[in-house]
Amino acid sequence: MTSTPYDPYQLPPEAVREPPKTLWGTLRMIGPGIVLAGTIVGSGELLLTTGLGASNGYVFLWLILFSCVIKVFVQIELGRYAIASGKPTLAALDAAPGPRLGANLWVWWWFFMMMATVFQLGAMTGTIGQSLNLTFPDVNSLAKAPLATDSWLTETLNKRPELIWSWVVCLASILLLWSGSYRRLELVTTLIVVSVTLLTVAATLTLPWTPYPIRWGEVFSGLNPLRFPADDKAALFAAFSVFGITGVGATELFYYPYWCLEKGYARYVGVNDGSEAWKRRAQGWIRVLYFDAWASMIVFTVSTVAFYFMGASVLHPQNLTPKGTAMIETLSHMFVDSVGGWTRSLFLIGACAVLFKTLYLSCAGNARMTVDFFGLARVKSFRDSRQRGRWIAALSLAFPCFALFLYLVFTDPGKMLIVGGCAQAVTLPMIAGAALYFRFQKLDKPLRPSRAWDSVLVLAAILISMVAVFTLWKTVLTDLLAVK
Repeated sequence: MTSTPYDPYQLPPEAVREPPKTLWGTLRMIGPGIVLAGTIVGSGELLLTTGLGASNGYVFLWLILFSCVIKVFVQIELGRYAIASGKPTLAALDAAPGPRLGANLWVWWWFFMMMATVFQLGAMTGTIGQSLNLTFPDVNSLAKAPLATDSWLTETLNKRPELIWSWVVCLASILLLWSGSYRRLELVTTLIVVSVTLLTVAATLTLPWTPYPIRWGEVFSGLNPLRFPADDKAALFAAFSVFGITGVGATELFYYPYWCLEKGYARYVGVNDGSEAWKRRAQGWIRVLYFDAWASMIVFTVSTVAFYFMGASVLHPQNLTPKGTAMIETLSHMFVDSVGGWTRSLFLIGACAVLFKTLYLSCAGNARMTVDFFGLARVKSFRDSRQRGRWIAALSLAFPCFALFLYLVFTDPGKMLIVGGCAQAVTLPMIAGAALYFRFQKLDKPLRPSRAWDSVLVLAAILISMVAVFTLWKTVLTDLLAVK
């Protein structure tokens, strides 16, 4: 008897399962949000959020909190439609009205945004290399020993000693992704996210007993959105990129329905046959989705705010701004200067784990979605789930290599993160609009939320769009109009 490969995008009748009825049973079935938090708690928080606090103090605290909370409503709506329809994000967008070039224009928009976000993966590859080089400095000397002292490679390694480790990171990503699965991603991510979150929160809570206590007057001032530096274009541009990455960024909003499907939520609901049993199952698994999304929101909000506080409290008073090849070294001062020198190695190892986990998960998500894009754009058709799996494995190899290539060429992780962050921020109004379309045009009536929820969802989409339009106006469009 030939075994049938598992395909999370199929809805076989034997996979149908009743939703949990108890709180403990519900909590045991959450997971996609934790994988999402694993993607979120990484480059945006450790690198960009901390850098924003280091450069501007507490001025943008309101934006950090807003970014973490407001986009969850869009996240839940995308997940709701995925459970109801069994369609991943790109397939759902492809069915929306709009111009087509093989695939829908909205699907092409995702593709170009995704290519820009690979700059973030390159930044992560480089900063992990920086962390490992600082943790194990003797490795670079051993690697250079067989080389001629006046060779081009020796000179390059002298200038950029993290490159050896960046190659190692690329190779490790490839090996893990090649053999990875959803369950492994969920387990590894949960352990790392919980550990790093607890470490950062603990360090933040010790600040009142350090030379860099939390300045509560500035904290409360930072909650006022009217006090931000509206004429500082560099600060606004950095804040805009942070808004695109922190919380549930545009990339994670696209990922989330995929992780919901791989967890099995849509399979447990089954094909929509219009029966009362289907409605009951769908409503029950959507309740699980709510728990999953809000639990992950608490995790990444606490972690994001902790990183921002560390940057604003410790780095900002010392005028230390993380950038270039010294980014990780500068960030280590958050812990070294506040808690003590013994935390340096702990921070470097934690930074490696956080960034590598984000790199790993982002490559996994990109590979899955790119395969879907190829199919929708008629670049490649797939006979079955086995062939699709082979293409996912191949792209999982390609993305770490592409990320490494970008870091080798562009070298500055901070600027690379801003490229990806701005691409995500520009995309947020589009994906928020897609969530509204799914809710009001496609969702089955029995699964529609309350009017209060609809009001908040519409408000979230409007506010997200307003932030994007305002920032683009202040940072880009005013200059273009001035030139004309």
